[in-house]
Amino acid sequence: MQLLSLLGPIDVLEPVAGYLVVALVLVNMGTRWLAFGKYREQAKDDDREEVDRWIPHELTNVLLVLASFYYLTLHHHGGIVLSSLVIGLFIADFFEVEARSVEMRRDVPLDRPKAAIAASVLVFLYAAYNTLFFLVKPWWSAIV
Repeated sequence: MQLLSLLGPIDVLEPVAGYLVVALVLVNMGTRWLAFGKYREQAKDDDREEVDRWIPHELTNVLLVLASFYYLTLHHHGGIVLSSLVIGLFIADFFEVEARSVEMRRDVPLDRPKAAIAASVLVFLYAAYNTLFFLVKPWWSAIV
C-alpha cells in the first residue's frame, strides 16, 4: 500500500519540519532586530515620512507562515495552534512597522516592536515545545 503524499516531493521535509519552524522563528527574531536597526537609521533622515519595510525580514515572515502551514499538514493539532500563533505574529509585525511610521511622522523616538517581540517569543516557545519535547520528556514523565 502506498502512503499518502499530500505535497509530493516536499513531503521529504517531514522529519525536519519542526526543526525548520524553530530555525525560521530564530532567523525571524534576528531579522526583526536588524530591521529595527534599519528603521532607526531611516528615522534619522529628516526628509522621510515613513519607514520602508525591510525585505529580508518580510521574506522570513512569509517563509514562517508557509512553514507553519506545512507543519499543519503533518501534525494537525500542533499545526493549527502554531499557524494561529504565526498569523498573529505576522499581523503584529505588520502593524509594528506602521506604528514606527507614525512615530516617525510625529518626530518621537522609535519604540521597540514590543508586540512582535512578545509574539515571536510565544511562537518560539510553542514550536520548541512541539519539536524539542523529547529532551525533557524523561524528567516530565517522572514528575507527571
